Amino acid sequence: MKRLKERLNPAKVLVLGFAILIFIGTFLLTLPIATEDGNNLTFLDALFTATSATCVTGLVVVDTADTFSLFGEIVILALIQIGGLGFMTFATFLFVLLGKKISLKERLLLKEAFNTNSTAGLVKLVKRIIIFTVLIESIGGIILAIRFSFDMPIGQAIYFGFFHAISNFNNAGFDLMGKFNSLTGYVDDPFVVLTVCSLIIVGGLGFIVINELYEYRETRTLSVHTKVVLSTTVVLIVGATILIFFFEYGNPKTLGPLSTTGKGLGSFFHSITPRTAGANTLSMADLTHATLFLTIFLMFIGGGSGSTAGGIKVTTFALLMMTALSQLKGKEDVVLFKRRIVIENILKALTVAMSGIMIVVMVTFLLTFTENGHVFLMYLFEATSAFGTVGLSMGLTPDLSPLGRILIILTMFVGRLGPLTLGFAITKRRKKEAYRYTKGNIMIG
Repeated sequence: MKRLKERLNPAKVLVLGFAILIFIGTFLLTLPIATEDGNNLTFLDALFTATSATCVTGLVVVDTADTFSLFGEIVILALIQIGGLGFMTFATFLFVLLGKKISLKERLLLKEAFNTNSTAGLVKLVKRIIIFTVLIESIGGIILAIRFSFDMPIGQAIYFGFFHAISNFNNAGFDLMGKFNSLTGYVDDPFVVLTVCSLIIVGGLGFIVINELYEYRETRTLSVHTKVVLSTTVVLIVGATILIFFFEYGNPKTLGPLSTTGKGLGSFFHSITPRTAGANTLSMADLTHATLFLTIFLMFIGGGSGSTAGGIKVTTFALLMMTALSQLKGKEDVVLFKRRIVIENILKALTVAMSGIMIVVMVTFLLTFTENGHVFLMYLFEATSAFGTVGLSMGLTPDLSPLGRILIILTMFVGRLGPLTLGFAITKRRKKEAYRYTKGNIMIG
C-alpha cells in the first residue's frame, strides 16, 4: 500500500479520481429509478452521460429531460457540480469541516488541480471557491426561477432555474427543455440570455482570477495571469459577437427573423457558449459555415486555467499569439503587461496547443471511419466540442455508433483533465538530465 501511494503522483490521483467518479455515476444512471420509463439505460449510454456530466461537457446521446427521472437528473447535476469544481475541492472542504489537517500531499493535489505554481493559500482558496460558487449559483438560480415562473408552475420553475444555473456556471450545457432544444426558445429573452451568459463567463474565468478580483479592493493589483485572462476574454467575446452578427444577420433559420435586439442577444450568446458551456439559443445545424468555423476556433481555445471550462485555455492562446508577434517584430523576449514571460511557460503553451491539435485531428480522422453518411465538418465539430468539453453538436452525437461513442468518451476525459495532466500521469517522473548535448541549428520557415 505504501509503495502504491508513492507511485500515485498528483496527476495520477486526479485521473483516477475522475475515473472513479464517472463509474459511480454510470452505475447510478443504469438503475431503473434513474429513467422516466423505469427501463435500465444501457451501460454505454450511461457511461457517455456520466462522462459528459463529470467532464462538464454537455454532449448527450439521449435527451436529459425526456429520458431521466428526477433521481437521474439529480445524479447528473451532482456529477456536474463535483466535476466542475473538482473532486479535490470537495474533499478538501469536507476535511476542513471535519477539522482534519490538510497534508502536503493533499496540497500538492490541489496545486495540480488548480494549475497553480505554489501551494501557499490553497486551503483558504478552496473555502472561498465554495462560497463564491454557492453565491453565484444562487443568484443565477433565483433570477432564472423568476423568469421561468411565467412559463411553468413555481415549483418546476425553481428546479429549472437552479438546474440551469448550476449547469451553466460549471460550463456543462445540460438542460431540461426537452427534445434536444436547449435554450432556443429563449433566443431573444434578455433575462435568460444575459443571466446564462454571466454564469458562463464567471465560471470560465477561473477561480484564481475570481479570487484576485475579490481581493483587488485591498491589494489594488492584479497578476499578469488575471490581466491576460480578462483582456483576452473581452477581445474574444466582442470580436466573436460582431462576426456572428454579420455572418448570421440574413440567415432565415437563425438570426434573420429576429429584431435587432434579438439578433444582438443571439450573437452575444453564441460568442460565449463555445467557451465552453454547450447551451445554445441558435440551431447549430442551421448556422452558416463561417459561423461554424468560428465556433470550432472558439471551442478549441476554451476558457481560463483552473476554471470549469475546457479547451487549451485563453492564456495559452494569448501567449502563443504574443510569441508569434514578438518573433515577427524581431524581439528576443515575449512581454505581456510589462512582464517578460519565461521560456518554460512558452514551451508549455506550445505543448498544450500542439497536443490539442493532434488529439482533435486524430479523433476527427477516426470518426470518419467509425461514422458514415455525414459531412466532414460534423466530425471536426464533434471532435473539437468533445476535446474542449463544450457540448455543442451539429446533431451527430445521438447518431454515434458504439465505437464513436467510446471515442468521444475518451476525448471528453482527456479534454477535462488536460493533455499535460494525463501525460504526466502516464509517463514517469521527469528527471534532470545528467548531461546536455552541444547546440544544433535547423532551418525554419
